[in-house]
Amino acid sequence: MSGGAALAVVIPVRNEAQHLPLLLADLALAPAGLVAERVVVDGGSGDGTAALAQLVGATVLHGPANRGWQLQRGITATSAPWLLLLHGDGRLPANWAAVVQRALQQPPAAWYFDLAVAGGGAPLKLLEAAVALRCRLRQLPYGDQGLLLPRALLERAGGVRPLPLMEDLDLVQRLKPLAPLRRLRRPLRVDGRRWRRHGAWLGVLRVAWRNAQLRRDWRRGISAEQLAARYYAPRSCGPCR
Repeated sequence: MSGGAALAVVIPVRNEAQHLPLLLADLALAPAGLVAERVVVDGGSGDGTAALAQLVGATVLHGPANRGWQLQRGITATSAPWLLLLHGDGRLPANWAAVVQRALQQPPAAWYFDLAVAGGGAPLKLLEAAVALRCRLRQLPYGDQGLLLPRALLERAGGVRPLPLMEDLDLVQRLKPLAPLRRLRRPLRVDGRRWRRHGAWLGVLRVAWRNAQLRRDWRRGISAEQLAARYYAPRSCGPCR
């Protein structure tokens, strides 16, 4: 890392008042000069998420509940040479700052955390193992795992597209030809509510199957807007990624 502040953290959120303050507290433990900007882009929360973020000093922007658009808006509002893109329900590992600082010293690459799901149990451990295998074999991390990358690399890839769904897969697929995607080898813990909603094994299997169908249809050319309409339909299992 060169001298001075290096990192802009961008967090798209909607109704994450229960989790976002803990993530912002994790970020506050960074050594002076590492985190230049903390930008929370709120997608119409009704639970006070935006007010809580402001209370702890984050810059808060507002817009539609569209994670791709929210990421794009937050990135545009920052200027630091490195970006860390996170989801609002994540918790960073205790030594995250040292791990990130080491990554900043390496040749240009995109970096991601290992997925860890709060709650434990055999079904979620199996899910974590499956995601780790996917990342190892295909270099396709999920947005839940965070993404650390140089701004210049993101710009070469064409930036984050304002997609209401599949914005993470879309970006990673455009990054892969340009630079390696590397593990930070530390867990980023996310809330497990969407997997546990239908019980332990049933919830994990249902969400995994639904997500696989969405990715299949995305590869077949179904638009992100159509997939989002299906994903967020009231009869669905809710946000399932």
